[in-house]
Parts: sequence; structure tokens; C-alpha cells
Amino acid sequence: MTAVLENAVQQDNGVLRTAYQRSVAAYWNDNPNDDRVNYKLGEVDGIFHHHYGIGAADFSVLEGPEAGKEDRLIRELHRLETAQANLLLDNLGDIRPEHRLLDAGCGRGGTSVMATQRFGCHVDGVSISEYQVDFANKQAAVLGVEDKAKFHFGNMLHTGLESGSRQAIWTNETTMYVDVEEAFAEFSRLLAPGGRYVNITGAANDLNGMKSRAVTAIDAHYGCNIHLRSEYFAALAANGLIPIKVIDLTPDTIPYWELRTHTELATGVENPFLSSYKDGSFQYLLIVAEKA
Repeated sequence: MTAVLENAVQQDNGVLRTAYQRSVAAYWNDNPNDDRVNYKLGEVDGIFHHHYGIGAADFSVLEGPEAGKEDRLIRELHRLETAQANLLLDNLGDIRPEHRLLDAGCGRGGTSVMATQRFGCHVDGVSISEYQVDFANKQAAVLGVEDKAKFHFGNMLHTGLESGSRQAIWTNETTMYVDVEEAFAEFSRLLAPGGRYVNITGAANDLNGMKSRAVTAIDAHYGCNIHLRSEYFAALAANGLIPIKVIDLTPDTIPYWELRTHTELATGVENPFLSSYKDGSFQYLLIVAEKA
């Protein structure tokens, strides 16, 4: 059997079970450097994020000499993205070194690395991109946390991990690539009683009807399927995950996107994000739930 065929069989019978999953994985595997925003920001301190930022932006980075302006912008955007990851970690609850956590859709592993550094616990990250997994494991070794943060070629919908083995699970801007009913069923299975699930995500505000044109444009840009806000809460309830905190982070993320319009790394998706956040058709949410 050829290597290509062997790989296809592995994907069909194992991690990658749909054509859509294979297409998303192929994008990251075949175009690893196309995601230049995340890569350039991660070079600041070796923590590579795959999400956006929150907090008051320091717009003074736009002032001063033109030389060095782009570097100042990159550092400020990275600071805001790290603040977002810290907020997520703040909401995981009482995490101790003996606990095991799951980063579902780990990207290049930045949030997992931060979790091990803060809590001293073990984190497993899963991604359907073999490139991302390899990158994350190598970066964990560079940062000296490879004994705690381990990354796997895996699918958050069927991880194969032991039931009840996780004290906390998070998804950081990854649920728009999966069916949330399936994902939350798997998270509920994996969580110990009283364990926490934390989700930071963009959601379409269905109080305003279906998706706006700007939200649809974001879907098209990333090849994802942004869910309605109500879908998240229905899927949580169906799987015994009880929301204990919901925060609308939309006002806190707008400065990040406004600042990002000034960088050479801007991709063109900034305007749909800003317009949909400002007209209320899109919301940036933090949802914390506990396993019943």
C-alpha cells in the first residue's frame, strides 16, 4: 500500500472522519506559514496563540518614529492576546498540579504552555493538524515544559481519553469548526464531576435573526461555521454542563481589532469583525460551565 493511501486510510478510520475535517487539516498542514499573524506575534516570547485579544489597547504604539512601528504593534497585539488566554485560565477553577486538563483544538499550543506554567499540571492538547501538533511539541521543549504539555494528533469530538479523567477542558476559538452537540457530549464524558469547561468564542447573535453578512464573511474567510449563541446553551444543557458564568467580551475585544487594522499583517477580515461587533450581530463570549 502506498504511503499516500496508508495516510488516507488512517485519516478516514481514525482522527479525520469527514471531508470537512480533512480540508481544515490540509489547510494547516499545507500552508503552515500562511497564518502569518499568529506566527509573527508568537515570535515575541515563544508563546504562539491562535486566538484574538482583549483589553484596553495602547494606541500610543502608533506614535513615534516609523522605524520600529510594526514591531511595537506586534508586541501590543501579542500582549492583548496573552491577556485573553490569561482570562480563560483565570476561570478554570481550583487547578492543582495533580490535575489533568484538555486543550481542545490546541493550535500551536500557547494556552496549554501557559496553563502548565501557572498551575504545574499536565495538559494534553489535541489538533487535527499534524503540523500544529509537531510545532507545539517542539515549542514546549524549547520552553522547558515538554514533561507537562503534550500535544497529540487527535479530534476533540472523539479523543479516546479516559472518561472522567479531566478536571478542566477549554476551547479557545475552536468550536466554530465542530458540531457543538458532539463536542459537548465528549467534554461531558471526559470531565470529572464538578470539573469545568471554559469556552471563548465568537457567536452570532440570533436575537437579531440569522447570521449577518459580516458574520457570513468571517465564515468564508476562515472556512468555519460560526454558531448561533442559542446553540451553545442548548448543547450545554443537553450534555449536563451547567453555565455558571457568561461574560460578553465584545466591548473588550473591539480595541484589539481597531489596533490590528494598522499593522502590515492585517488580512482584510478586520472590518467584518469590527462592523459585526459594533452592530450587535456578532458577540465575543466567555462561557464557563461545570459538569453536573
